[in-house]
Amino acid sequence: MSERLVPTAPENAMRLRLAATSLALAAAVTAVGAGSAGAALPAAGAAPASGVQAAALKGPGVLNPALQDVMGRLPDLVIAGALVRRDGTEAAAGPVTADAHVRIGSVTKTFTNTVVLQLVAERRIALDAPARRYVPELLPEAYDRVTVRQLLDHTSGLPKPVMTPGPQDGPGWQFKSVKPEDILRETFAAAAATGEPTAPGSEQQYNGLNSHVLGLLVEKVTGRSFADELERRIIRPLHLRHTSLPAADDLSIPAPHATVYVAGEDVTEQSPYPWAEGGMISTAADLDRFFTALFRGRLLPPAQQKLVFDVPNVKSAAGNTNCFGGPACFSVGGLMRYKLGEQEFAWGKTGSRPGWDSGFFATEDLRHRVAYSLNSTGAASPLPHIQAIVGAALAD
Repeated sequence: MSERLVPTAPENAMRLRLAATSLALAAAVTAVGAGSAGAALPAAGAAPASGVQAAALKGPGVLNPALQDVMGRLPDLVIAGALVRRDGTEAAAGPVTADAHVRIGSVTKTFTNTVVLQLVAERRIALDAPARRYVPELLPEAYDRVTVRQLLDHTSGLPKPVMTPGPQDGPGWQFKSVKPEDILRETFAAAAATGEPTAPGSEQQYNGLNSHVLGLLVEKVTGRSFADELERRIIRPLHLRHTSLPAADDLSIPAPHATVYVAGEDVTEQSPYPWAEGGMISTAADLDRFFTALFRGRLLPPAQQKLVFDVPNVKSAAGNTNCFGGPACFSVGGLMRYKLGEQEFAWGKTGSRPGWDSGFFATEDLRHRVAYSLNSTGAASPLPHIQAIVGAALAD
């Protein structure tokens, strides 16, 4: 995804803070994995509507002037619809409501990592044990030194996933599905002919394959489906009534939701086959509730809570667009770290499926937090809009 659009905005102190986040956010949004394949320029064909519909909900926050200004300029030629939730208050622009259900793509990874860390806390999984101890049938012997921790923080060195169903396959791609076991088998078969794998723990390469292994590892250890564990451990305890991990053959998305198009084709209904890597559906309010609980330590005991913000001290791989070739930026908890200002970092996660670009970011102390989802027209990259929304929302 290229930066072909620069957001126009008044040059004030809050907008200047966007510069500090640009590279990290650019890296996050341009990531392409099994959960975001084909989503680089999702085209939403809904007709733009004028104005912004503010929907104040219960909570201490307000839609601050900077974010109101950004949302007030939508929809436009690039974004057909947008919704945000900032510090407890929601707003929407275009043909979408603030309480709409959205496909959250790779934001799913943070849910997955949380379930695994809960099992670590229960001593059912050893964080630094070889992953093959639990799923020997999934990982070839060449990867026998890969640990659970390295799957969580993307330092496993697993190979790049094979291509999965996406718009590149032409009309009807959204009805196709693929099992995580098949993605792993085909990927490792293709990688076997390319030489020795990258040494685990030597560098960070964002890779959705890690999450597929983790999801299957959870199933092996618990004897239950990953969806059941997700429901039992996170969704029900936090009362996330609008969050789910649908089965791969469930193409539907609950109402209300935006209608989205890719290359003129309605792809609102599509297979959530990315599963533990990128298949979940949620709302801005539910994402806000989940991440707030995660940041406040409500889901993990203290020892594992420290890992939520623990980024490995390794370099980013040359092809790791997420961290833009600099230091590693993903934590054991699945969060992405980026520099917000001179003395502060923000944390969150982006995710894409064709038709949706969604995410959550917050200051570690939750002074400000934002959940968002955009429906792109495909005219240009939505990245500058994401930068503007996140930067405005996290500004004091």
